[in-house]
Amino acid sequence: MTSPPLSPRIDSLPKAELHLHLEGAIQPATALALMARYDVRATEQEVRQRYAFRNFPEFLETFKWLTSFLREPQDYALAATQLAEQLLAQNVVYAEVTLSVGVMLLRRQRPEASFEAVLRATEPFERRGLRLRWIFDAVRQFGAEAAMAVVESARSCASNAIVAFGIGGDELQVPTAAFRAVYERASEIGLHLLMHAGEVGGPEKIREAIELLGVERIGHGIAAIHDPALMDLLAERKIPLEICPQSNVKTGALARQLARDDVRIEDHPLPALFRHGIPVVLSTDDPGLFDTTLRGEYALAAQVGLQETELEEICSMGFRYAFGRSGE
Repeated sequence: MTSPPLSPRIDSLPKAELHLHLEGAIQPATALALMARYDVRATEQEVRQRYAFRNFPEFLETFKWLTSFLREPQDYALAATQLAEQLLAQNVVYAEVTLSVGVMLLRRQRPEASFEAVLRATEPFERRGLRLRWIFDAVRQFGAEAAMAVVESARSCASNAIVAFGIGGDELQVPTAAFRAVYERASEIGLHLLMHAGEVGGPEKIREAIELLGVERIGHGIAAIHDPALMDLLAERKIPLEICPQSNVKTGALARQLARDDVRIEDHPLPALFRHGIPVVLSTDDPGLFDTTLRGEYALAAQVGLQETELEEICSMGFRYAFGRSGE
């Protein structure tokens, strides 16, 4: 990804990333290595073509295809090792990484075994200055029963490294209220609460997540720009939005929110949301699929009009609103 240069001061600051999917961080070269394990042959160009989706449904299909090559614990270990190297190279010292446990369960895998492999693979990076914590994620369109199974997987793993439960996927599927018992159970076993909302759905999806489920952070949340009262609520309650600018452009989420086809990164509502007093944590979402880096996202934030002092404050918020002890 080509992005404007980032100021040396902002670039040098230690950073935290809080909205990052392990599976979506898989680079084309790693995808090829995973495919080769299962005798699936392709060129890097062919993989990059699969990554070239045009809208949100196509993105979900690409994610589904990519995760089909994560079949054994060692596959997850490889993906985690590659991601940890990428984070260290960007001066990221703390990250909360989302695992698509809902997909693991759908494919009849054992999340406990894969998570143990991930922990073993990333342990050496702790000594190199990178602290990783994990979010167990359900897929909204799979329904409440499947989401509850993800929560129970987190319970059975019994690891302090698991800090939160969240739901991603297609937010236009399954009413928010259907997940009330799931979030109650997640809270009961000590997990923090997240949900993707207001990415392609409207501001009502954000409000529902807060009022019906008690979520503490919102994944994306760019639809809040349409509802000043909701923006006031987010600012007053200090509920952070996990903003991923490049993702919003690449998936068509920004175009959908603005009801336009010709959107540019400069059209992103990040400055308006941040200057309204809403906490913002800047993230990459799926950096492998979106050809981005956290460094690049900060550069894009500068491009859309945020000043250096504002970027410094957003950098600080990444640690302030982390669920795990980030060593700040």
